[in-house]
Amino acid sequence: MNAPAVVEVVRSGFVESTHLGSVVVLGADGRLRHAAGDPDAPVLPRSSNKPLQLVGMLRAGLRLDVPDLAVAASSHSGEHPHVRRVRDLLTAHRIPESVLVCPPALPLGEEAAAAVLRAGGGPARAYMNCSGKHTAMVLTCVANGWPVAGYADPGHPLQVAVRAAVEDLAGEPAAAVAVDGCGAPLLGLTLTGLARAFGRLTTAGPGSVERAVADAMRAHPDLVGGTGRDVTDLMRAVPGLLAKDGAEGVYAAALPDGSAVAVKVADGTGRARTPLLVDGLRRLGVHGEALDELAAVPLLGGGHPVGSIRLRHDARV
Repeated sequence: MNAPAVVEVVRSGFVESTHLGSVVVLGADGRLRHAAGDPDAPVLPRSSNKPLQLVGMLRAGLRLDVPDLAVAASSHSGEHPHVRRVRDLLTAHRIPESVLVCPPALPLGEEAAAAVLRAGGGPARAYMNCSGKHTAMVLTCVANGWPVAGYADPGHPLQVAVRAAVEDLAGEPAAAVAVDGCGAPLLGLTLTGLARAFGRLTTAGPGSVERAVADAMRAHPDLVGGTGRDVTDLMRAVPGLLAKDGAEGVYAAALPDGSAVAVKVADGTGRARTPLLVDGLRRLGVHGEALDELAAVPLLGGGHPVGSIRLRHDARV
């Protein structure tokens, strides 16, 4: 095991807290370029698995328009364009929203949630950030004539197909099968396997379902995240970058040549994952003003910057 990466929370010049993380950086040839912590220990990638799960659905016969593919791989903020696409897909196939297993929720985005409440609305399944994935899962069942009931059960034909695709892309068997926050099965992978899988999406041949997922997300980063989301800002800022954030401090990204980065913050702190990912991308030769802005997450005091969350200089990946 390598020494872990260290992200510091610095407020007014004082180190308030630290977060430890594991990171893997793979070159275009798939070989290890840099590592911190234990990149070969199994983790639960959470929503970083969504692009891989979507590949499984497409291999099973799902067909969606490009923007809808981006929403299906998203952890969207529940803004109008996100929710409209989910609900239009359900309406087009005469599927009630209540069929989705993901729990009713307010939008992930603060402004979007406030807008729902101002309009007199409340939690709904379509607002939940995983509703795109669940809608795609239901539509995959419809396309194959599989029962929609029980579609989130690990033994359902849908989930068997999804698991086969995730394991194939990662080049390793799932280390665990858990239940994600949205109720769908969650497959455990190593960070190395997760990075490898992302690299395979960006290097897949044109016309393949793997490339279709990568291209859709890169073409519509606003649908993958939302306003003010770093996953959206990253894909806009770095040409050809595929990126997907996940809960509990997970992030994965790949460049067009297949080089890739995957990170996991040990204590699950989401705010520490972006500085780790940015440092990994820099190790692959990616630079730029936008990346510099994301390398240190600002801390506010009284509405003014008083510090930042940043990778400790002597603890680089």
